[in-house]
Amino acid sequence: MSETPTGDLALRAAALDAADGLGKLRDRFDLPEGLVYLDGNSLGALPATVPGRVTDVVAREWGELLIRSWDESGWWTAPERIGDRIAPLVGAAPGRIVVGDSTSVNLFKALVGAARLAGRTQQRGSGERTELLVDATTFPTDGYIAASAARMTGLTVVPVAPEDLPGALSTRTAAVLMNHVDYRTGRLHDLPGLTAAVHAAGALAVWDLCHSAGALPVGLDEHGVDLAVGCTYKYLNGGPGAPAYLYVADRHQADFDSPLPGWNSHAEPFAMIPGYVPADGAVRGRVGTPDILSMLALEAALDAWEGVDMAEVRAKSLALTDFFLECVDAYVPRGRVETVTPLAHAERGSQVSLRTANAADTMKQLIGRGVIGDFRAPDVLRFGFTPLYVGFADAERAARTLGDICG
Repeated sequence: MSETPTGDLALRAAALDAADGLGKLRDRFDLPEGLVYLDGNSLGALPATVPGRVTDVVAREWGELLIRSWDESGWWTAPERIGDRIAPLVGAAPGRIVVGDSTSVNLFKALVGAARLAGRTQQRGSGERTELLVDATTFPTDGYIAASAARMTGLTVVPVAPEDLPGALSTRTAAVLMNHVDYRTGRLHDLPGLTAAVHAAGALAVWDLCHSAGALPVGLDEHGVDLAVGCTYKYLNGGPGAPAYLYVADRHQADFDSPLPGWNSHAEPFAMIPGYVPADGAVRGRVGTPDILSMLALEAALDAWEGVDMAEVRAKSLALTDFFLECVDAYVPRGRVETVTPLAHAERGSQVSLRTANAADTMKQLIGRGVIGDFRAPDVLRFGFTPLYVGFADAERAARTLGDICG
């Protein structure tokens, strides 16, 4: 433990919360009283506008309007409309994101699409592009999907640690899959720099934004990302199993060849003709009938982002995680936990991961005391800091409770 008086930390937390410009946004969420919720990197809290909107969708739009709601209530255009609402949160222009399906399904579309784009743009005499480089630390499902996409397109998966990616790129590289933030450690990877390196090698960059969208600026258009996917139930607070999204850069949309050409992405979906003709734009990332109930719950959840500046979100995220780490240092006995998350701001997402013995039991005790984080095998405690509803007093209480358990 440090020499910082613990009472000073509680006072500082109160002062920081009083000065927090985003603090008032907590009222946009329904959170149980007295709970410290630091698991928004797994499931975001319930936005206050969602219950009423879902009730209206079920009772009126479905119950009364019935099938007319596809037109009269805008159900049919929801995937693109909601995509345009997510776009500014990840630095994309309208028309480049379509919402629907799961992250895994969208990743399959993106990777196969990237491989096909790479084949079309390959320069003569440049050698055959046969490799799909994949973040070796990726979430397991991403690896499974990448392996399947590689089998379909004739590529070979090459696992690469993000820090080793520039040296692994070559004229054999067709596409690269990277995670913006590592789900275990909270490490933020260099999206601008790595994307530039991928492009310099003549390949395409595909990014998984599940642990960054809604927590920090992404800059998809600014940094020239080719394709990206992400979920909406973490920092975007879309609800359990909320539909994911697919980003296709404007320059690739005309040639994007989805491996799942469903009727929803047809240029004339209601013509019911046997031949497939893809729609223009990101719409060709659609597949089948969208999941309207969860889709419109997500749309209502995005109301919580009204007027929010992502730069302010990032600033608060870093301040929260800095303060939490300071509190951990003050409250937790020396040697009981090890910080896994990078201390450098440029390398940190919006979570803090701590390694400790008996991590699973420690997290159970924290949850029993009203501090909810999560556990990742074999020994990691994860604490996600969602700036829209997490405050500095939450960070102080979580660290103090952890210190009591580890003491």
